[in-house]
Amino acid sequence: MLKGFKGFLMRGNVIDLAVAVVMGTAFVAIVTAFSDGIITPLLAVFGSTNQLGLGFQLVADKPATYVAVGPIITAGINFVIIAALLYFVLVLPYTRAKKLWGTQEEAITDTELLTQIRDLLSEKSAGGKHEI
Repeated sequence: MLKGFKGFLMRGNVIDLAVAVVMGTAFVAIVTAFSDGIITPLLAVFGSTNQLGLGFQLVADKPATYVAVGPIITAGINFVIIAALLYFVLVLPYTRAKKLWGTQEEAITDTELLTQIRDLLSEKSAGGKHEI
């Protein structure tokens, strides 16, 4: 049982995934700090003079009815920043490196694939077994 668990942990995909999760978490913290320090104050410029920030009040004398639009915009900007940086820092270089150094198999057409399947089936049936 422990041998199987060790094999599971030592797979390349599991370790890569663990590294990606840790890196992603650290990266989110950096982007959140950037948003809280720069973007949120910039959005507050467009808000009213109250301390609640960018948004609107549903009922005039009830602060609990304030709809804050600023945090929604900040979360959207966070998402776009994280997605763009991950794409340009990780995905794009990975695909370029894979094209340069990776082994690329020739693309096989549907007809060629079906021909190979037919040939394998005919070899199998020629051996005396007619099970498919």
